[in-house]
Amino acid sequence: MGSNPGKNDYLDQVVAQQAALEGDLRSRKPAAPAQAFAGAPVAPGGPAPRGAIAKRADRVGSSAQGSGPGPVEVRVTGFWRWQTVLVPPNAFVVHTRRGRGEPLHIGLGVSFRFNPATDSYLVVPGAMQTILINAYCICSELQGVLVQGYVQWIIEDFATAYRKLDFSDAEDPMRLVNIQLREQAEAAIKDKVSTMGVRDVLSDKQPIIEELTARLRAVAEGSADRNAKADSDRGLGLRIVTVQIKEAVVSSSTLWENLQKPYRSEQNQIARLAELAAQEVLSARETEANRVAEERRIENERELAELRARNEAARFDRETAEQLRRTTREHDDQRTVADLAKETALHALRLAREQHAEQAENLRRKLELRELELDGEIAVAARRARAAHDDALLDLERDRIRIDNTNHRSAAATQAQLVDSLPQIVAQLPTPGELTTYQLGGDLSGLSALIGQLTRVLEAWSAARPVREGRSELDE
Repeated sequence: MGSNPGKNDYLDQVVAQQAALEGDLRSRKPAAPAQAFAGAPVAPGGPAPRGAIAKRADRVGSSAQGSGPGPVEVRVTGFWRWQTVLVPPNAFVVHTRRGRGEPLHIGLGVSFRFNPATDSYLVVPGAMQTILINAYCICSELQGVLVQGYVQWIIEDFATAYRKLDFSDAEDPMRLVNIQLREQAEAAIKDKVSTMGVRDVLSDKQPIIEELTARLRAVAEGSADRNAKADSDRGLGLRIVTVQIKEAVVSSSTLWENLQKPYRSEQNQIARLAELAAQEVLSARETEANRVAEERRIENERELAELRARNEAARFDRETAEQLRRTTREHDDQRTVADLAKETALHALRLAREQHAEQAENLRRKLELRELELDGEIAVAARRARAAHDDALLDLERDRIRIDNTNHRSAAATQAQLVDSLPQIVAQLPTPGELTTYQLGGDLSGLSALIGQLTRVLEAWSAARPVREGRSELDE
């Protein structure tokens, strides 16, 4: 608590927070230049008088030119009597015309054509509204209590709401409605708190919430039952969304401290006893812990000595095993290298032996091929000799057959052949050294004797010619 005994700092803090929250809820951005006029609600019996219509039309025109900010960004396009009002989708609008008993347009986000000379309209935000409540109450013990809460509501039936509620404030159409609902909520809270004690108000806020919800719904919706259908003549066309109590603070700082003293004293006693018990337990546990720590230290030192010995033995065994493994590995590697060298030498010898065998085989095959070539040449020569011999025998046989044929010729055939061969014989005769001319005359009977002699000479020469040719061939 503060230095001033009569001042409750907690109460001032709660009130300041509530004021800051209310300022945040009221803060809004400036509207666009084309802001329509949200005038007073139209009378339930029909449209407003002519003067009021003209006044609203003038205010609409001036607002469309950007005369000042408004709660809803409504754009008005066109000029003079041919204007169009564009309403955002989250705002309610009602459009009336002179001479008509019912509105032309009514609903959420309805845009329409507007004639400033005969028409009037009202635009109201359709978003949920929040009312902050600071109710300074007197409880049944005649003590001051501040109860803070909030109420959230929305327009459910705009056709009923615009007739029964006042949305005439151009800057904040919901201001008057919020003020009325806030006053009703504060009255309901004060009535309920006056029947409750201070401790009941501070500890259980549900009765206050139930009472406040029932009264506000009875006023706004026309029925205490939330599910019951509201009568259009009873309700205001609103719906209560939620009712909550945030805080309940005693106004008197002395009473606030006295209320807290029993609990604080009890808690201090419990805390002190718990502190003494804790100190006793801590002392015993510290002694036990010191003894256990010393035993654990001795045991740890012994275990560390044993662990060091085991580690040293394991390190020695590991180093010895590693040295033995390395030595064994080196000898194994040397043996492996020697075996590989031996296998390499044997492989080289096998390759040389195989190469020599291949060379010997190739030489043998070459010799066999040469022998085959010589045998072929000898066979060819033998065939040639045999063919030549056969040709000679054939020639001899041919000459024998010819001689036989010649010997068996008749005298007339021989004479005819001789006569045919006389030009050749004469051509082959040597040139005579002298020319002797014989004149045969008279009896030519001696001609046949001459021809006979010549025939015999030719036959003898023909018989001797094949013998001479055969001898010459044998000599060759």
